[in-house]
Amino acid sequence: MSSDPEMKTANYASEKGEVVLRPHEYDGIQEYDQTLPNWWLFIFFAALLAFPVYWLVYYQFGVVQSDADRVSTEMAKIETSKLKALDEMLAKLDDKTLAQQWAVDPEAMSAGHDLYQASCIACHGSDLTARIDIGNGQSVPLSGLSLKDGEWKYGAKPMEIFRIINAGTPLESTGHNGARMEAWGNKLTPLQITQLTAYLISENPEDFKDLAK
Repeated sequence: MSSDPEMKTANYASEKGEVVLRPHEYDGIQEYDQTLPNWWLFIFFAALLAFPVYWLVYYQFGVVQSDADRVSTEMAKIETSKLKALDEMLAKLDDKTLAQQWAVDPEAMSAGHDLYQASCIACHGSDLTARIDIGNGQSVPLSGLSLKDGEWKYGAKPMEIFRIINAGTPLESTGHNGARMEAWGNKLTPLQITQLTAYLISENPEDFKDLAK
């Protein structure tokens, strides 16, 4: 800032409360010789004292978890919770239960239909045929397998379908034309996977008619 002609210029203030402008100037900038506010000084010196304590506690003694450790801990809790929920659901399911109870439950089928429309149509098509209509009576294949042709590449039993949805394409398989299905168990709950499986069963009654008896 520029010098005020009425402002006293000196190297240092000579008495408490005096406002002086120091004579040195750099790039048109001058500075006052003023004591910083006590609240600012208190925070500054408190920070200086706190830092070595924090450094010892955080970096040397490991008393406080790092952000990475906290994230890892929370992720482990989530994974444990998901595995527990999956085990509890699997304990209630078998091929007949899926075909005879879940696949005829209107609420489960409705939820399964909504899940399919939200998560599966990009690869398997809105009508489960793994094709998309491009007009003029023509359609082109999508990346997934048809779920309406009676062929179940990774197992035709309800529980096998459940597991392929949950875990994705087996590691030993290259997938369909190089495309692998993701493990939807990472995004959907065991209940949602059950509902989705029930919906697929209900859309293929001939494939599961022996179990439905």
